[in-house]
Amino acid sequence: MDQDLQYRQVAPHPALREFVDSFWMLYNASDEAKPVMGLPDGRIDLFLSQSATEPFGIILIGLGTHAVEAVIPPRRLMFAISFRLPGAEYLLQADVAGLPDAARQMPEDFMGFGQKDLDDFDAFCVKAQESLLALLPASMDERKRRLHELIHASHGAASVQSLSERVYWSSRQINRYFNQQFGISLKAYCSILRFRASLEHIARGRLFPELNFADQAHFIREVKKFSGVIPKELFRNQNDRFILLSAIARE
Repeated sequence: MDQDLQYRQVAPHPALREFVDSFWMLYNASDEAKPVMGLPDGRIDLFLSQSATEPFGIILIGLGTHAVEAVIPPRRLMFAISFRLPGAEYLLQADVAGLPDAARQMPEDFMGFGQKDLDDFDAFCVKAQESLLALLPASMDERKRRLHELIHASHGAASVQSLSERVYWSSRQINRYFNQQFGISLKAYCSILRFRASLEHIARGRLFPELNFADQAHFIREVKKFSGVIPKELFRNQNDRFILLSAIARE
């Protein structure tokens, strides 16, 4: 990763793992703006941020369905919580159905966070985990729990029909749930997760399909649909512009 871009990631408390993917920070230590490409990863992100040119703010970003060009302003600091879909539904306390490929400015005290929480990333992680642990539901719809477990276990490679049969929930009802709760269909979400899993392989130079793509051509089309480039260019990652891929490569 570009040395001016400082990145850290922290795994959540075990009790939060089905709700939260990670806590992470990104800091542009340069006095210059950094152009980057954001890639779909199947997560919903809550950001706290400020920079040399922008005031403190809290932003909620919904599910991404394609690559997005962005610029990280100079001296921009971001702390974030990446929610899995159950976390967005049960812990986030905000409507995300209208947010695919979109962002929403949240109140500056949303979920009890404020500007001072950007002073220390480790302290932010502790506070965020304590707050989220307190919001854990006493119970959860078991069909939803099982559905999300199966989706992630297959890395999005399972068909909607097979998932429906295994959770005893009709495809029509599942898609209604996904569209109403998250703003996209289950099939679209599974495609995003399969792409995200493929990034693990591409980051290590394995430029061939390892999940349930029909063939190499199908794999290339899907990667290009979500990233805008073919796998070879994605792996090359010139100037570390695909920031998610750079982060994966460092793990």
